[in-house]
Amino acid sequence: MAREKRKTLEERIADRQAQRPALKEGSTFEHGPAKFVFIFLVVLVVLIHVVGLTVLMALDSR
Repeated sequence: MAREKRKTLEERIADRQAQRPALKEGSTFEHGPAKFVFIFLVVLVVLIHVVGLTVLMALDSR
């Protein structure tokens, strides 16, 4: 039972990336849902900061 020599992980990744089409010029996110998750997280962080600042300002004004 001779076992076939398997490609290394790096070689397999390189082969997979070589088969992918080139990115479009100016495209940052190649995966659509990743863009929505990123925007959602940025908006969420900004909202948390604004709400926290508002609460702290309301507590300080008493």
